[in-house]
Amino acid sequence: MTGSGAPQGRTGLFVVLHQPQDVVNIAGVVRAMANMGLERLTLVDPAHVDPWRITGIAHRTHGVVDRIRQTATLEEALAGATYVVGASARPRTARRNYHRPRELAPKILRRARDGNVALVFGREDRGLSNEDLDRCHDVVVAPTAPGYSSLNLAQAVLLVAYELLLAGGGGTEALPPGKRSLGPASVAELDEMYDALEAGLHRIDFFKSRKAESVMRVLRTVFGRTTLDAHEARLVRSVGYQVRNYVARLEADAGRSD
Repeated sequence: MTGSGAPQGRTGLFVVLHQPQDVVNIAGVVRAMANMGLERLTLVDPAHVDPWRITGIAHRTHGVVDRIRQTATLEEALAGATYVVGASARPRTARRNYHRPRELAPKILRRARDGNVALVFGREDRGLSNEDLDRCHDVVVAPTAPGYSSLNLAQAVLLVAYELLLAGGGGTEALPPGKRSLGPASVAELDEMYDALEAGLHRIDFFKSRKAESVMRVLRTVFGRTTLDAHEARLVRSVGYQVRNYVARLEADAGRSD
C-alpha cells in the first residue's frame, strides 16, 4: 500500500472511502471494484486496515489491494481530482446537483478520460457530512424501496460501479450457450419429436376421450413458445418412444403369461 501523493492506476477513476470503520466492509468494496474493473482505492482515516485479511475475504484482489492509498484527510485524498462525485442515501434539504447513478455514469466516464475522477463514499454509520458533500460537484442517490434507503457500503460501491461498467460498454458480451446446446432444432427434428409424442400418447390411450389432432395442436403451440435446441427436441422425442416401447413390453409380458 502506498502513502499520500497522486492516485496511481490505469484509469482516471478512483474510489474514496471516507473514514471506513470495518475492514470487512473495505474487503466488500475491494471485491465490488474488482468485479466491475475498478483498480484505484483511497482510504481516508480508516479505523483499521489489514491487507492480509482483506485479500482473505476478497480473494484474488491483490491488484486492487496493492494499490490502496491512505490519506489523513478528505482534502488530501481529493487534491488531485478534477471532478468529484459523492454518494448519498437520499437527497437532503441542502440544494445540490443530485442524480441517479445511471443518469450520471456517462458524464463520470467522460470526465475520467480527461482527469482524475473521485467517487466518494462516507462511513458506514452516517455517510458523508454536508461539509463533505460541499466538496462534490455532483451527488448520486441510488433508487431504493421507500422507507429503507440506506445501503451497505459495499452495495453502494457495487451499484455505482455496475452502472459505470454498463455505461462503458461492458456487459454486452453474449452469454455462452449450455455445454450440450446443439443449436435450434430443425423443422424435421421437431416433426419427429411430435410424431414420437403422438405415438406414445396413442399407446396409453390418451386420445380415448380426446381428439388427437386438437391435443397435438396444443402441444405444438406450447413448445412453439420456446426455442428448443436439437438436444432438447431429441430428449422429448425419446420420452414419446419410451412410453410407446414400455407399453409394448407390458403387452408382450402379458401375452407370455397367458
